[in-house]
Amino acid sequence: MKLGSEEVAQYLKLHPQFFDEYADMLSDIYVPHPHGGRAIPISQRQIVTLRDNNQILQDKLRELVKFGEENDVIGEKIHHLSIMLLTFPHLNDLLNDLNSILQDNFSIPHVELRLWGTDFDSLEISKFISTNTEIHTMTNSLLHPYCGPQLIDEIKHWFGESASNLCSFSMIPLKTKQTFGLLVLASEEPQRFYPEMGTLYLQRIGELISTSISRYSPAECNK
Repeated sequence: MKLGSEEVAQYLKLHPQFFDEYADMLSDIYVPHPHGGRAIPISQRQIVTLRDNNQILQDKLRELVKFGEENDVIGEKIHHLSIMLLTFPHLNDLLNDLNSILQDNFSIPHVELRLWGTDFDSLEISKFISTNTEIHTMTNSLLHPYCGPQLIDEIKHWFGESASNLCSFSMIPLKTKQTFGLLVLASEEPQRFYPEMGTLYLQRIGELISTSISRYSPAECNK
């Protein structure tokens, strides 16, 4: 009766004493090298497997360390953003400087922001006010920041002459108890804001900016 490979493997698993009884035979068994055509002793094959597994673990560890270092850098930038947002005595100053703040801290080349549903008594921020209900509805439907290549034409027009060169976008709703604005980040790089990317830090940026803006009209932004 001829045994199949699975039957042999199952037998060896159920009868580990086989290796004690035939220890000398193991030194005579040669198997193919996993990284080449030559044959090597089975004991050496086990060493190769352990080395490969160790290399995989080392690669994963390096990847985790890299992610940790990158998160530390982003966390520091978020902290710096928080401090900067606290320094503006007037909303107009915050809105006008927000673009340069995000550019300097996060290397985001293009930033646009619009507000609605508020009663800010200032002609200086009129360029940041939007009353298009389609945009309001779309923003209200965002459960988390959007990242990808799609943007409705009216929002894309906010970027003026740069719009035709932009390839990726992130739309971040601004809200406290209700949505009152939209922050849009854009880049010429197609993979800067891609659909599968994580949005945790983008959401935190939106929360920080939302809270900062609400300080200037709390009755409107928090009602």
